[in-house]
Amino acid sequence: MIPPRISFDAEKLLFLTLSFSAVIMTFRVGPSLAVAQSSNNNNSATTIPVNVGVVLDLETSVGQMGLSCITMSLSDFYSSNPSYKTRLVLNVRDSKRDEVAAAAAALDLIKNKQVQAIIGPQGSMQADFVIHLGNKSHVPIISFSASSPSLSSIRSSYFIRATQNDSSQVNAISTVIQAFGWKEAVLVYVDNEFGEGIIPSLTNALEEVGTQVPYRSLISPSATDDQILLFAKAKEVGMMSEGYVWILTNGITDLLGSMDSSVVASSMQGVLGIKTYIPDTPSLDNFMVRWKMKFQQDNPSIYNPMLNIFGFWAYDAAWAMAMAIEQMGTTNFNYQMSNSSTDATDLDTIGVSQNGRKLLQELANVTFIGLTGKFRLINGQRESTVFQIVNINGNAAREIGFWMLEKGLLRDLYSLNTSIWLGDSTSVPKGWEIPPNGKRLKILVPKKDSFFQFVMPSLKNCLMMWLMTIPFPFTDGSSANSTYNDMIDQVFYKNYDAVVGDTTIIANRSLYVDFTLPYTESGVAMLVPYKDSKSKNAWVFLKPLTWDLWLTTGCFFVFIALVVWILEHQINEEFRGSIAHQVGTSFWFSFSTMVFAQRERVSNNLTRFVVIVWFFVVLILTQSYTASLSSLLVVQNLQPTMTDMDQLRKSGEKVGYQHGSFLYGMLKQMKFDDSRLIYYRSPEECDALLSKGSAKGGIGAAFDEVPYIKLVFSQYCNKYTMIPTIKTAGFGFIFPKGSPLVQDISRAILNVTEGPKMREIENTWFPSKSNCLDSTNSVSSNSLDLDSFWGLFLIAGAVAVLALLIFMVMLVKRSWHEVESSPSSLQEKIVLLGRRFYQRHLNSYNFREGKNRNTDDGGNEVVAVETSENTNSPLSSSRDFSQDNDDINNEQGTPSVE
Repeated sequence: MIPPRISFDAEKLLFLTLSFSAVIMTFRVGPSLAVAQSSNNNNSATTIPVNVGVVLDLETSVGQMGLSCITMSLSDFYSSNPSYKTRLVLNVRDSKRDEVAAAAAALDLIKNKQVQAIIGPQGSMQADFVIHLGNKSHVPIISFSASSPSLSSIRSSYFIRATQNDSSQVNAISTVIQAFGWKEAVLVYVDNEFGEGIIPSLTNALEEVGTQVPYRSLISPSATDDQILLFAKAKEVGMMSEGYVWILTNGITDLLGSMDSSVVASSMQGVLGIKTYIPDTPSLDNFMVRWKMKFQQDNPSIYNPMLNIFGFWAYDAAWAMAMAIEQMGTTNFNYQMSNSSTDATDLDTIGVSQNGRKLLQELANVTFIGLTGKFRLINGQRESTVFQIVNINGNAAREIGFWMLEKGLLRDLYSLNTSIWLGDSTSVPKGWEIPPNGKRLKILVPKKDSFFQFVMPSLKNCLMMWLMTIPFPFTDGSSANSTYNDMIDQVFYKNYDAVVGDTTIIANRSLYVDFTLPYTESGVAMLVPYKDSKSKNAWVFLKPLTWDLWLTTGCFFVFIALVVWILEHQINEEFRGSIAHQVGTSFWFSFSTMVFAQRERVSNNLTRFVVIVWFFVVLILTQSYTASLSSLLVVQNLQPTMTDMDQLRKSGEKVGYQHGSFLYGMLKQMKFDDSRLIYYRSPEECDALLSKGSAKGGIGAAFDEVPYIKLVFSQYCNKYTMIPTIKTAGFGFIFPKGSPLVQDISRAILNVTEGPKMREIENTWFPSKSNCLDSTNSVSSNSLDLDSFWGLFLIAGAVAVLALLIFMVMLVKRSWHEVESSPSSLQEKIVLLGRRFYQRHLNSYNFREGKNRNTDDGGNEVVAVETSENTNSPLSSSRDFSQDNDDINNEQGTPSVE
């Protein structure tokens, strides 16, 4: 809640009123004039007196303090610059806290004293008319206290605001509110030019950061002191307790030091404030000490006088005026008098200052370091770029951050987090609070005969979510016949405070109300039956593998058969014989590895190494094929009748939707005719329509939001499948536009949905059945492709090629002496090497063992034995070797057996 820009003008000082007697005022005015005149008399030969007017409310503390600071400023200025040629002569007038008196005083100064400038007036309403006089006479009006935004140099170039514009702090206020996430602010202000002036710009600044201003509270400018003790009254009605936020504008915060400390300590604890930043410098400290001594010396009846920012601004304004006059040089400070008739008024007879425009130019160029920092005028008013953010704690304001025009909020996170808030709380308040004895919230709850799992009037399920997010009292305002749009209208017209139920968040509804974050899964889905599984696909066994994987597998079976034959042909009789026998045996061996049924034994260690690796590849392939085929057979039985929206639209099937749902309009937009749309009221009715099918008066598919579809699916999981179709935001709670409850409830919803409690709620909404398959709503299967197995084939191929290379090296090494000794050509040597490959390798372990059972080249089984030099062995007549064997024996010196 934003408190007022309380008026501290000449008419009334809120929270603080200091009284000064007329005798004291006479004493104060006399010396100030005497000092200026004495300075003029002592330097009459070398200095030029320049008349300057001062119009202040001399019956107020601000006026008295301002005048004393002005005289001290001029005294300090000329003491520091004794060689300057000009001397300001102050002509002081009391405006008596009255607009007419202020105008009359200014008119007298311009007409009779021909002042070159006027410092003042004190109040903004007084300045409004005096500005016109200055514009008419070309006399600059420089005010150190008229801060109302309604006064602007655009209206008159002769008005100089030597103070900050009240509207300069609105961005600092809105940034603080945005930083803490507060979404509403009530403006409390005095109904005068101070309050009214800042309200439009403050309202705009708050709206820019998303903060609404639901209403404003005005304080009459004629209110008595008892009526304007704002914070004391706010404390009485419970608005200074935990949960509330008050933010003071600088009109109050800058003057906290002038207030009664007991009032601050008892009524304003935990309040935030925007304060004009004044850098703490030695010159400022020195001035404050000197001013206090002088003020007590001049006014002994005043105990502990307080100096505030208005005095600092007055000091700097007088210094700037003296500097600008000096920079003009020794000019003739005269007026040009106007010719007027005998019946002319005083306004018609005033003259025009000859140096007014030049003085404005000099004031615009003045730059110096004053009591309040760097003094510079931008567009006729003092530059303001830095504000302090303070927290009232005890009887003082503790700094917790800064706001800068260029950088925004610069905060000390530790200071912000350790701020003392209303009610002595250390936790950041929400920015709003509903008193326990205040208005009860009126909540609308949809009353439904079906799908009641989401909106039971007994506060289960969806309403359970509400109670978990915010513990506020409510009234069940449910209506049996209202549609969801009707309920939204009730909230929009402020008849109800919220809607709690299964209300879908959609774009056109958000134009009228605010939604919380969704508390359910989002989206619209289509519920369709499975296809009739009686029809089978005869070629489904080919689908587990893609064609490229089938081709690669077949090629590798042939390749492995070739490798095994090459490696075993010389030493294994099972891979010898006729060409048909060798080819058949090799392919039989390779393809029988699919079922691990090969009967042939391999003798070469290289062959064994290749076969072991190939067994591993075949194992992976067969297991993957089996799993994929099983999945495909399941999918074949669980194929949906419809797979997407386009297929349904073209099929002509009738479509179901829940009665009262927004989906009716959405289906119409999707070009579904009314004749094809059938509504249902319950999960049981939806199941009955889907079971009939369109041909028998039912429906081919049902459209609904995902939570409803999941509810139907949980009851009939083995009959239907769910296909997502449209994206929506889900269910949310409804509040009026700008409601501060939305953000806090949304944050609480996140805490619930991210925790284990949401799982318990979902289990209550969607009870699972034991006969439901976990994957029936999302079964999918894809054929296995080569990308998944190329690594295995690469390993198997590399091993086979390596084995072949080793075998070839060994063959060449074993036969090299014979090939090298042959005088034949290269081609004949290659042919010879090929013969050696095709012949038996009798030195191998198989042939040397002597008990191996083998077959001859004709396929007849023989027994191989080691022979001796006795060629008349009885076994010789029973053995039948080929000519190749004879050649080998002869070459090796072994007697041939005939």
